[in-house]
This record gives sequence, structure tokens and C-alpha cells, in this order.
Amino acid sequence: MAQRRKRPRNSLTGTTDPSAQPPATENGVEHCLVVHPRLKTRERRARTPEASLEEAVGLAQAIDLTVVHSEVVPVAHRRSATLLGTGTVARLGGLVAGATPGNGRGDGAETGAGTRKIDVVVVDAALTPVQQRNLERAWNCKVIDRNGLILEIFGERARTREGRLQVELAALTYQRSRLVRSWTHLERQRGGFGFMGGPGETQIEADRRMIGRRITRLTNELTAVKRTRELHRQARQRVANPVVALVGYTNAGKSTLFNTLTDARVPARDQLFATLDPTMRAADLPSGRTVILSDTVGFISDLPHELVTAFHATLEEVCEADIIVHVRDAAHADTEAQKDDVHGVLRDMGLGDAVDRTLIEVLNKIDLLAPEEREILANRARRANRTLVPLSALTGEGCPVLLAVLDERLSGASRLLDIAVAHDDGAALAWLYDHGDVVERTDDERFAHLKVRLDAADAARFARRRERSPH
Repeated sequence: MAQRRKRPRNSLTGTTDPSAQPPATENGVEHCLVVHPRLKTRERRARTPEASLEEAVGLAQAIDLTVVHSEVVPVAHRRSATLLGTGTVARLGGLVAGATPGNGRGDGAETGAGTRKIDVVVVDAALTPVQQRNLERAWNCKVIDRNGLILEIFGERARTREGRLQVELAALTYQRSRLVRSWTHLERQRGGFGFMGGPGETQIEADRRMIGRRITRLTNELTAVKRTRELHRQARQRVANPVVALVGYTNAGKSTLFNTLTDARVPARDQLFATLDPTMRAADLPSGRTVILSDTVGFISDLPHELVTAFHATLEEVCEADIIVHVRDAAHADTEAQKDDVHGVLRDMGLGDAVDRTLIEVLNKIDLLAPEEREILANRARRANRTLVPLSALTGEGCPVLLAVLDERLSGASRLLDIAVAHDDGAALAWLYDHGDVVERTDDERFAHLKVRLDAADAARFARRRERSPH
């Protein structure tokens, strides 16, 4: 068993109750219990509780937790104190203490906790600070909700300075609400002299103030990063290569497809959130046109609001892309529910028009499908008018079709324009010959008059170029 990686000091899995002790671990391995509350009052969703539990187990394993027991727990109604019912809390408390699992009252799979003490409980739902504190006291161990678990993964995976800033901002925003009643062991300090001084601030107020200052500092630093990213984007626009953004649910195969199309070596593993920091590489289309392919962070259901806000600068690359390619895991049982989750995030980003009209859908991992299922997808693709492409990023099957579709999409909206360029503006003339199809040219003493065919993206880029040009 691999050794548990050392956690950062501000780990989000830290308890909200200061009296709770750090978990005792075996050989650096933390044992974990994963619980998915199935709320009976919840609106019906396409995703099954068992699939949600499996995803939560995958998230826990993504930070090297050893899941020794997992189950779906039915919840008739939310309890303000613990979310779960008192009987469920007591039964799970026995498992946490090391008791042998019972007869499986939960509807999910039980992996057999045996007599091993559980160190961490992952509740696959959003817990209030009070609920988290009460469960930690009832079970005498760490409790992490879904938001905290995702933030913990991001904290371990972020590598670039921007990624670390974004994760820390999201973590502090999350932790600020977790300070509720977490410092009740400290008395209020008094100011002034003797009994005449008024009450000073509590420790929780001091902590909130320090976190608020750090959040302000991080926000300012990310604003500077945003300006730098905008300068990089303007530089790419001067090069005038269209940008194609890969988006999709986490572990759908975006990084594998990115590597296949660009010959890059971005880490691609069968793991949730294997890629966090965005990467951009050039890719050649059949026509000889070069595009910039952008590999972005994967989406997930119930993505914490703190992360969506913090990663807004990164997601701007998606908003500015000429084409958005939605990579889906066609072999996943809940692929339709995952599609809805991705579309929901894109709409929240103001990309509803792209979702409705211009999105290219890639159904990945067809190598895992049965022959009859692959034939069904092929028929769907033929009816979809080049907006749906089945492929396998791992084997490369179907990737040439995707490149051809991108080529057609970029050249399909071309327009024939009359453009006059001064003879001394050689850079503009070279740009037009490189990126457009010059149909006709006539010259006078001062200008070259061109009839050139440009697609919409290149026409917009040339217009911006002309605005900045001194000619």
C-alpha cells in the first residue's frame, strides 16, 4: 500500500470541533467510510444513488483514502442537527468505532469494515457547519462533506501559481463558515484596565478578520493574474489561431483526447480530477490550419460554488474559445446525467447559446461499448449533422473525423470581403494570405485591393488587428 501523502497544514479535512483528536492511522493510511444520503424528498434525477455513491468513493480514493465501507443511506427528511436520522447516526457510529457491518440497512454496497477503526467519514452531501460539528462529536472522527472533499482534491492537485491561489481562495471562503462555535473553549478577552474595560473581540472574530484579509489579498493577486491571462489571450489573437476548448465531466477522457490530437504528454489517468491546471497546445487540421486546443478542468455534479467563483479566470478560456467541444464518457451508465451537469455549468457561465446551437459533442470511449451500442451511436451521429462524433481517444478511432468536423466548422462560415491594404503594411498582407483565400487582387499607387474569403473568427481577428494598426 502506498504511503499516505502528507497533508497541507490548512487541510480542509480538519475538524470543526477543536476537542477532536487527529486520527490514528496504520502505516500512514487513513481508513474511510463513505455515505451517500438518499433524500426521499429530493426531486427525481437521472443519476442513480448507487452511481452517486460510486462517484463519492472515487473522490475519496483520489486523495489516497482507503475506503473500507460505503453505503447509500435513506433520509426521510433533513435534520437540522445531523442531516441523518438518530438511528442511522448511532449505527454508523458503531462502524466508525470498529464494529463489524450489520445486515446492510443502507441500499448501497458494503465493503466490509471488519474491526478497523475508521479515521474519516465522507458524507456525499453539503453539510452545514453545525451538522458537521455534531457528526464529528457523535462519531469522534473527522467528517468531510462533498464540498470539502472536492476542495481537498483541488488543494493536492493544483500545481501552477494561479491554481494554488484559486484553490486557497475557495478553501478560505469555505472555511470561514466553518468557524461557527469552533473556538468556544477560549473565553472572551477583555480590554482596558481592571473591571472598567469593555469586552474585547472573541477568537472567532479575530480568525474571521484574518481570513477576510487573506481573501482580499488573494482576490487582488488573482485580479493581477487575470490581467496577465488577458495579455496572453491578446497575444494569441495576434497570432490568429482559433481556440478550441475541451470541456466535460471529470474522467471523461479530455486529457487523453488532448494528448492524441496534439502529441502532448499531459498526465492522463483513470482518476477523478486528474487534470486541474489548464493546458494549451497547437493541433493541425486536415486543411493545414492550426488551432489552439485547450484542456480544461473537469466538471462534476454539485460543484462547490466557491470553486466556480475562484476558477472563473481559468474558465474564461472556455468563454473566449471559438469552438467548445463537449467530451462525454459514452460507456458510463450516467452519461446523460453527466451531460446535464456540464450543460448547467456552461449555462451558468453565460454560454447557453453555445450549448443550444454550436456545441460539438464527442462521445468518447466507444472502445468499451458492445458492437450493437456502437452501431446505435453511429446512426445518431449520421442524423446529428456533424455535431456529434463517436470516437475513442485511447485507440485514436474517430479522431480524424473530429478534426475534419472542426475544420468544416471553422471554414463553413466564411465570407468574401473587399479589403484595401496599404502597400507598406506588409504584415497585414502576409496575414491575409496566410489565413484567408485571396480570390482577386488589384493594385493602385497606395493600396492593394483584395477580395479575400475569411471565416467569421478570422474576420473578427483581422478587424481587431486593423483597429490596433497605425496604418
